[in-house]
Amino acid sequence: MKIAFVYDVIYPYVKGGAERRYYELARRLNGEHEIHLWGMKFWDGPDVIRTEQGITLHGVCPPKELYVDGRRSISQAVYYSLRLFRPLLKVDFDLVVCSNIPFFPVFTCKIYVLLKRKPLLVTWHEYWGNYWYQYLESWPKGFVAKIIEWLAARLPDRIVAVSEHTKSALVGHGVSPDQIEVIHNGINLAEIQSVSISAKKSDVIFVGRLIKEKNVDLLLQVIKRLKQRLPQIKCLIIGDGPERKALEQLNCQLGLEENTEFLGALDNHADVYSYMKASKVFVLLSEREGFGIVVLEANACGLPVVVAQAKYSAADSLVNEGQSGFVVSLKLLEEVEGRLYSLLSENTTRVAIAQMATSWAQQFDWSVSTQQTEQLYHQLTENYPAKKFALSRLSKPKQITNP
Repeated sequence: MKIAFVYDVIYPYVKGGAERRYYELARRLNGEHEIHLWGMKFWDGPDVIRTEQGITLHGVCPPKELYVDGRRSISQAVYYSLRLFRPLLKVDFDLVVCSNIPFFPVFTCKIYVLLKRKPLLVTWHEYWGNYWYQYLESWPKGFVAKIIEWLAARLPDRIVAVSEHTKSALVGHGVSPDQIEVIHNGINLAEIQSVSISAKKSDVIFVGRLIKEKNVDLLLQVIKRLKQRLPQIKCLIIGDGPERKALEQLNCQLGLEENTEFLGALDNHADVYSYMKASKVFVLLSEREGFGIVVLEANACGLPVVVAQAKYSAADSLVNEGQSGFVVSLKLLEEVEGRLYSLLSENTTRVAIAQMATSWAQQFDWSVSTQQTEQLYHQLTENYPAKKFALSRLSKPKQITNP
């Protein structure tokens, strides 16, 4: 098959869960299939290049800032979607796979598949619904965004939800469950296992994009509280984003200059694993996660995880409570503090959980997700343009079970 992956940002130029999913699937499927990624052009030279893995990258427009005032830029999304159509139309594909975020490209891809009479599959990372009002801090803007999301969910021939949490949200907003297949994100176990431990030790580590929803400010407040009992506590913050400057200022205000270090975004993902392996506990207090690959990566590195429970986050569903980590309430910083203090001060307990966490993570290797994805691609293209697809022919995703 000749397959187009459509997403405005491409790994490793921009690092995030959605970007990593397309990269990992593309490099595993390429060879058996011809894979093309269509995004903004982050590289110098020709608009179309081929990676070392043989994947073709199409730069449809110069890159624009993804965030304005800490939120995803609407003008960037519209700009990319408009610039995407003409070059995409010049190439014939058997299947178009588009990310739901930032929505506008879904409409562009729908026009393409209607003209080409090909199927459209949209990967849905998270469904927001009423959360738009909170995110945009405006009723009119939130209402418009909610309608756009609702319409976009009705355009694909099929939807892949990255978690049961996302599928439930889609079904709750009127999408037929028969149109949705859950295929989890994965982790690269072989790469993680091959990485050596960094010499830079830490007690607590966070990895992710520095945006408001990640609540890194709350993590800093917890570190401040823990410092009273653990004066030498060390915390590493890995990642970049619009909140970085404000977080660094808060870190100084809290008097944590000697305790917390901001490493920024790292070019080599192996370095992230190396720092994880040299830490003791991974913390993610995010209130919005479509999945949370980094939680499983931390487990695979031998770290217990402390993850926030939140209405718009699927990350807590990845935690095997008491065995791979713990789920805590965002409303109770003392609960977060207490859980971290126990893990950092009780070495025997932490080591035992770390061993169970490593076993827990092994069921999420990318090879499992790739196999399920390829089966779905074949089913979709073979049956097209039939209106319905026999879900029973597709093997179900592996159930999350206790190791």
